[in-house]
Amino acid sequence: MNNKQFLTELSVRNGLSLQDAGQKADALIEVMKGIWNDGDSFSLSGFGVMEVRKKNERISVNPNTGIRMLIPPKLAVSFKPSPLLKDRLNATDQVHLDMADDDSNLND
Repeated sequence: MNNKQFLTELSVRNGLSLQDAGQKADALIEVMKGIWNDGDSFSLSGFGVMEVRKKNERISVNPNTGIRMLIPPKLAVSFKPSPLLKDRLNATDQVHLDMADDDSNLND
């Protein structure tokens, strides 16, 4: 789903114009950025927690050239899904169908 599809779905589900949905989505993103700039985490009940984590510097090797490079430290947003979200994702019929197909191949 791309941004336009997301905004269309948001507008349809909430009876908003596409422009209003875009403004609300932009406002949410700005609030989240402010929270992360303050060093806090952002938690949505039933969805998960998003927080800024520091990634330490590390040495990486280019597999084509073998040259070692120092990757500088940086900040990155991480997401930890809630148990409720994990359960909902893992309870879909598609997952059970895929797992049943995998089990039948093990008996061959």
